[in-house]
Amino acid sequence: MSRYTILLKNCSFFARHGLLEQEEVLGQRFFVDAEMDVEAGDALETDEIGNTVDYGVAFAVIEKIVVGQRRYLIEALANDIATALRQRYPQIVRVKITVRKPSAPVPGILDYAQVCVEQYA
Repeated sequence: MSRYTILLKNCSFFARHGLLEQEEVLGQRFFVDAEMDVEAGDALETDEIGNTVDYGVAFAVIEKIVVGQRRYLIEALANDIATALRQRYPQIVRVKITVRKPSAPVPGILDYAQVCVEQYA
């Protein structure tokens, strides 16, 4: 059986995650990458959306998690996204979620803080 990879890169959302109170009050942008290895099944032969991971739906799953309940850790956020995608699409055999937080409250200059979580079937 073959596999293929679907990648959603740099999905952007405004949300209120973080440990500090001002992160909840002010909110900020978060960026998410989702890399999903998918068992091909019949999708490659049938050319039908119902036989694969619909990346529009996958984006909506990610968005619901990110803009929903506040998480203190972006690690927990990434893990919740991975779990939700695997629950929605059982043909995902590996998912890697990367969450970037460009306005991380650290006493220094950086482009972003980033966490990656991987889950396997």
